[in-house]
Formats: sequence, C-alpha cells, structure tokens
Amino acid sequence: MEIGLHACKGATLMRPRAKSAATLALVVVLGLLALAFAIAHDSAPAPAPALPAGAVPMTAVVHRRYGSPDVVKLEQLAKPTPKDDELLIRVRAAAINPLDWHYMRGTPYVVRLIAGLGRPKPDRIQLGVDFAGTVEAVGKRVTQFKVGDELFGTADGSLADYTVSTEVGLALKPSNMTFEQAAAVPIAALTALQGLRDVGHLQPGQQVLINGASGGVGTFAVQLAKSLGAEVTGVCSTRNLELVRSIGADHVIDYNRSDYTRGAARYDLIFDTVGNHGLLASVRVLTPRGTLVIAGTQSNDPWLGPLARPLRARLISPFVKQRLVTFLADTNRTTDVNLLRGLLQDGKLKPVIDREYSLSQAPEAIRYLEAGHARGKVVIRVD
Repeated sequence: MEIGLHACKGATLMRPRAKSAATLALVVVLGLLALAFAIAHDSAPAPAPALPAGAVPMTAVVHRRYGSPDVVKLEQLAKPTPKDDELLIRVRAAAINPLDWHYMRGTPYVVRLIAGLGRPKPDRIQLGVDFAGTVEAVGKRVTQFKVGDELFGTADGSLADYTVSTEVGLALKPSNMTFEQAAAVPIAALTALQGLRDVGHLQPGQQVLINGASGGVGTFAVQLAKSLGAEVTGVCSTRNLELVRSIGADHVIDYNRSDYTRGAARYDLIFDTVGNHGLLASVRVLTPRGTLVIAGTQSNDPWLGPLARPLRARLISPFVKQRLVTFLADTNRTTDVNLLRGLLQDGKLKPVIDREYSLSQAPEAIRYLEAGHARGKVVIRVD
C-alpha cells in the first residue's frame, strides 16, 4: 500500500516537470519559427534619402529590397570621402560575380544576417566587388599608391562611379590590359589560384580536372593549372570546347556527350566550380589520395544554397581516403594579386570576357550571369 502511494506521489510530481518541458519546447519551436519568418520575410524598400547638403552626387547600382534583378536600380548617392588609410578610386570597369546576386536576392538566407533582415541595411545596398580604375585621391596614411595610378582589385560597392578602399588587395593595373580586362580578374582568378595551389596542393605533373572550365573561375583555373605544371582536363559544353582548348587544356570533355564520373581516367585533383555531380561519384574518379576542391555549386535552396554541398562533404570526409575540401578566396592577399598582375603582364594569363554592359544595364548583366551560361566573365563599363 505504501509502495503504491509513493508511486502515485512520484507521478504527481512528474506532471509539472513534463508540462514545463513541453512549454519550453513549444517556446523554442515558436521562437525558431519566428526567427525563420524574420529571416525569410521580404520587406518593402526604404525610400531613398535626400543627399546630404553639399554632397557631390555619383551614380551607383543599388538594391533597396531583396529579389530578382528587377530590384536593381541606378541611384544618385553621395560621392565617398576616403579615410586616412583609404584611396578614392574613379571606377572605370567592374565585373559581376555570383556574390552580387546572392546579396541581391538575400539568399541563402544566412546572407541576411550580415546584409540586413527584411531588406538590405543602408550601408549594404550597393553591389559590386571587382573593379579597375584610377586613383583620384589618397588619405594621408596611404603609401603604396598615388593620384593617377591605374589599379585593379576588390572594393565594396564597385558598381558605381567611385569607390573607396584601403591599399590591401590592390595592385597596379597591367599596362597591357584594358580596364575591362583587369576588372574581370580579381575574385575569379584569386579563387582559381588559391583553390589549386593552397587548397588543392597541385603539383607539377599531376592530373587535374576542371569542372566548369568555360566559366569565370574555370577559365582562369585552366590557365593557372597549366602554369603550375599540371596536365589539365576541362569539362564544358559543346559550344565551349574550342575555347577551353585555346586557353591551354590538354583534354576536353563535352558534358553533353560524356560523364567524367563514369570514365576510366583518374585525377589527382578535381576542381569543381559547378557541383552538378554527386560527391561520391566525384570521389570514384579520384586517385586514392586525390582531392576534390569545391569552388562552386548549383543550388536553389534558399536556406543553405551553396553551403549545402560543403556541409555534405564534411559529413562524408571521415569515411573516404580522399580529401573533400571547400574554401572562400582571400581577396585581401595582396601578394596573390601582384602575382596575378605579373602573369597578366607577361601574357601568361588572359581573362576571357563573354559580354560587356554599361552601368545602366547592370540588371541585365546580373540576369545573364545568373542564368549560368556565361563564357568567362561578364563586365560592366563605367563611363
């Protein structure tokens, strides 16, 4: 009788605890749902503020809300003033990158934690990173460059008449390059260089396959892999076979006719800018100690987007002998920008430009690149 009584009391004591746990779980779920709604929600654009009194206007490409290229507009903003450690640069040309449309659409949604929930923060409305231009003014702590120097590199908001940047990640424009050619280089070429050399540890004589060899990163990867002494196989569509051969590929595979993951060839390194094959399928055609470098991927998932494939690679890595690695290019590595400058100046590296657009055609340029069929880079002329 006493045992039954104690059991009954225990059950009575457990009910409040169970209710508390259920309430806590409900609160957590509701909190997560509210956070998901806040992150995914698209707010109406904020009105463009009037320019400050005395400000010098400039034209810039902006997006005051998230969405398709239709949200991208030309707007008059205040010309920036360089800080003591910055340069004011008159932009002559800029290039479009996937980074631009990720910020434009606010996807994957993790981007919004940086750029702004609901709509872009006021300091995140401009687009563009790659540029080439002329130094118009320098801060008092700038030592490497002077007014009149022609530069290329990366700077936030480069789709505009002017941008500002520190000296980090900039280099003098090669004298044999146009502004448009130089603007096509930074992010794509740095991604190829660092992915092959630093992440893939590519060595002379190794077999490397470039998946997406005719794209912005891929065209640089083919050339840089050859300069590093590799035997290069490029994968592309039928219409791009001759292009990929012309920039140095030893072998080309037409993905419309052949699937490299089902072939007999084995590769020391696969540099994948597309992500259109399963990870294990790619592992199958690596040498026993080969490396798969994930430099890009296709994904319509608004939550994870291009992050999904690297996450899967991390899950698979402990169970295979080969290395599955991903990375983000370090655009602040000035030594690498200067290395690229030397290769460009010597004619050992050449940007491939598919189309050029004016600044007012930026929405059309982004739409074209986002479609995924560009041969090389898409460049914006800033007249």
